[in-house]
Amino acid sequence: MFLSLDTSTLTLSLALVEREPSGALRALEHVVVPPPQKQSELLPGVVGELLSRHGVKLADLEGLAVGLGPGSFTGLRIGLATVKSLAYATGLKVAGASSLAAVALEGPEGVPLYCLAVARKDDLYLGAYQRTGTTVEALEPETAMSPQEVAARLAAEPRAVALGPALTDYRAALQSHGVAPERLLAGPAFPSAVELARLVRFPEERSLQALFALEPHYVRASEPERNPKFPPLPGPVPTARLKED
Repeated sequence: MFLSLDTSTLTLSLALVEREPSGALRALEHVVVPPPQKQSELLPGVVGELLSRHGVKLADLEGLAVGLGPGSFTGLRIGLATVKSLAYATGLKVAGASSLAAVALEGPEGVPLYCLAVARKDDLYLGAYQRTGTTVEALEPETAMSPQEVAARLAAEPRAVALGPALTDYRAALQSHGVAPERLLAGPAFPSAVELARLVRFPEERSLQALFALEPHYVRASEPERNPKFPPLPGPVPTARLKED
């Protein structure tokens, strides 16, 4: 068994997943907690309650899986900090995967899937994928663009369809830019921890270096980083550091 979670949107998705002898995955329970509850205050308790309901301890798990975004900067930091803390304390393995790739696993097969999440007002994350069964292939790197630019991308690729959390707020805007309603699929409204679990691959051995180096996929700079009054500080690029024994 392993625990899988995604905090890239305001909705917390948490799942306890079992790997069957055949290699197939089965969700023992999927917990979904919508806003406005604060994930930073909610997450530790929800994890404990989920494991307790199934008589499972953290030490019994194979590892911890986490959505890497792109999505809410704060949400991603909360998810990664929680997973890293639990893994460091228990010695569990950790693996991450794209939250937009998890969204693609709920899309149709055989067509380009433009998976969308909100970056900020009038700015959307876009991940282009194609699904085959329980696997997805990235067609290009994930990026951020305006709703008008997303509409232009859909116009240039008539086979593509759009789906994902951003459509809750931006469906009408995309239609106003000429996107046909049938190309804007219903759901999912958030990346599912169950689908995320199908994407992750745990390392053979636990590595503290790999654990500390695991970072969210932000795609674009944060607002403070974009502020010209606060340019980046000089010095080496930050890297994961290990304390010498």
